[in-house]
Amino acid sequence: MCGILAVFGCVDCSQAKRARIIELSRRLRHRGPDWSGLHSEEDCYLAHQRLAIVDPASGDQPLYNEDKSIIVTVNGEIYNHKALKEQLKSHTFNTGSDCEVIAHLYEEYGEDFVHMLDGMFSFVLLDKRDKSYIAARDAIGITPLYIGWGLDGSVWFASEMKALSDDCEQFMSFLPGHIYSSKSGGLRRWYNPTWYSERVPSTPYDPLVLRNAFEKAVVKRLMTDVPFGVLLSGGLDSSLVAAVASRHLIDSEAYCQWGSQLHTFCVGLKGSPDLVAAREVADYLKTRHHEFYFTVQEGIDAIEEVIYHIETYDVTTIRASTPMFLMSRKIKSLGVKMVLSGEGSDEIFGGYLYFHKAPNKEEFHEETCRKIKALHLYDCLRANKSTSAWGLEARVPFLDKEFIDVAMSIDPEWKMIQRYIGRIEKWVLRNAFDDEEKPYLPKHILYRQKEQFSDGVGYSWIDGLKDHANKQVTDSMLANANFVYPENTPVTKEPYYYRTIFEKFFPKNAARLTVPGGPSVACSTAKAVEWDASWSKNFDPSGRAALGVHEAAYKDTK
Repeated sequence: MCGILAVFGCVDCSQAKRARIIELSRRLRHRGPDWSGLHSEEDCYLAHQRLAIVDPASGDQPLYNEDKSIIVTVNGEIYNHKALKEQLKSHTFNTGSDCEVIAHLYEEYGEDFVHMLDGMFSFVLLDKRDKSYIAARDAIGITPLYIGWGLDGSVWFASEMKALSDDCEQFMSFLPGHIYSSKSGGLRRWYNPTWYSERVPSTPYDPLVLRNAFEKAVVKRLMTDVPFGVLLSGGLDSSLVAAVASRHLIDSEAYCQWGSQLHTFCVGLKGSPDLVAAREVADYLKTRHHEFYFTVQEGIDAIEEVIYHIETYDVTTIRASTPMFLMSRKIKSLGVKMVLSGEGSDEIFGGYLYFHKAPNKEEFHEETCRKIKALHLYDCLRANKSTSAWGLEARVPFLDKEFIDVAMSIDPEWKMIQRYIGRIEKWVLRNAFDDEEKPYLPKHILYRQKEQFSDGVGYSWIDGLKDHANKQVTDSMLANANFVYPENTPVTKEPYYYRTIFEKFFPKNAARLTVPGGPSVACSTAKAVEWDASWSKNFDPSGRAALGVHEAAYKDTK
């Protein structure tokens, strides 16, 4: 992942302003420690902090078209860049960067090209010919992007809030699947898949179609010129990513440079469920496995730094980001710069344990749609920012556009949890990879119960966080929470504790509003809380809050 910062319409175009842009761009250097670039054009600035994954030697940014009339700064990876270059044979490419294709596509097609990109990306592009500019974010919001407005009329874009929050009067998260055009002065959605309407699909389930779509998604993400691996928790999703990557590695471009043995990584408290399961999967797949341990105290000590980097006070996100943040530092120390990860599957297939209580297929499907649309505020934010904090890039094959189209077209009756006929959560995915002749995974791993990452690293992690928060927040502080924090008021001491840290780094009201709120049980949306009356007594995002479903559920408080 890289860091981008772009500013348009500055009244002050002095050397001091240029120095300020450079200073703000440095706040993103953790995202891209390999090179810094800046293009200034009268009252416009495009800055870039590069993490070199593809073409490390010549792909420095900003990038240009042939006559340098088009300038672009990009954070992301364009997996179909070679196919797109075949459509642009009249153009001359200056680098081997996968992102340079964006400048030439704009030159060829104008603003209506973003749908042609297959990848994860946020970019800002300046057209010097008429001083217009556009910004766009990938379909799901895998890469972060913020938009802000200065008092001088300037418009700002940045990969992280910390690069623009001090200089903008208002700012917000840039909506996924949208493009901003200076010509129209607003955002419009470029990503318009069938599932977005939330209409219930009726395509019959075909396990081979689903399997082939996922394998294709994994293989295209093996595009790299640097060492890489897979984050392996031992749960279904990360294990499938590792199994498919391991099976296809020998046929990939990465094999020529890095060999056929896949590296896998896991983190947890000693003796945690994830460590045990991940080791078993790694042994089965014969990967080069790396286990990292942390203590509850080490996690607590990192909380402030984690919140600074991930820019949220959401409880689930902080719980899960902390071990991922600690693991990413260890991975980067080994010289690895890119990892594959399993985010997105639970949202697409209804894998969270609260989906056991979905009353019918219509509500099941609508909830999966809501969850996918909100991924940029939760798991995508966590996976991107907790890894990028150490200059590590996370790629997420479950959020491949084509794979989502296939998975979300399946009649949701097939996704419904029906334990009386042996269908547990994500059965359609498990069944698709249940190959008797050439098994991808051991059966008991393929059918392991869903374990949220913040639980799987060790149940005492969440319990330790709660105990620590209870010591930091007094009863009187919590009693007055609605006066101190009228927006998204914390109702227990743990979210109150996180909120105080967040406000220290990001005190503006605009920053508070970038974080979603509302009741949640086991990562549900507020709407799904209505599925079970008992959940209203225990608002906790842990999977153990799914009373009567999780094997280690909390006690019912009734």
